[in-house]
Amino acid sequence: MSGEPEHVTKLRAVYAHWNDTKGASAEAWLDLMADDVAMRSLPDGNHEMSFTKGRDGKAQAAAYFAGLVEDWELIHFTPAEFIASGDRVVVLSRVAFRFRKTGKVAESPKADVFRFRDGLIVECAEFFDTAGAFAATRPDA
Repeated sequence: MSGEPEHVTKLRAVYAHWNDTKGASAEAWLDLMADDVAMRSLPDGNHEMSFTKGRDGKAQAAAYFAGLVEDWELIHFTPAEFIASGDRVVVLSRVAFRFRKTGKVAESPKADVFRFRDGLIVECAEFFDTAGAFAATRPDA
């Protein structure tokens, strides 16, 4: 969109690609990340979401995405708002993933917080309904 910060334009394109490909490739994300990127996630590697442990560096970021798609199938990832201030962008979205082992779907609002340096992501933190995600990992009794 014209007039929006460059960081937002880049993120819009990556989110659209991520949704359109149903998470089939993380290359667009990795291309937008600095070599020293730091990734954090609310579950922090707990329970059936070990891929969410803190990650430092692009190679570890790639491992995050590999773990995500190994365990979860992306149904939709729909960004609603991009809020930019200086080198930071917050993206508010609605997401749904299916846990492959149980077939259960976790749908949630999601907030991603980014910090950019020299046009690349250097920090990324994600926040979502962990209770709903953990519930999707548990088989029915």
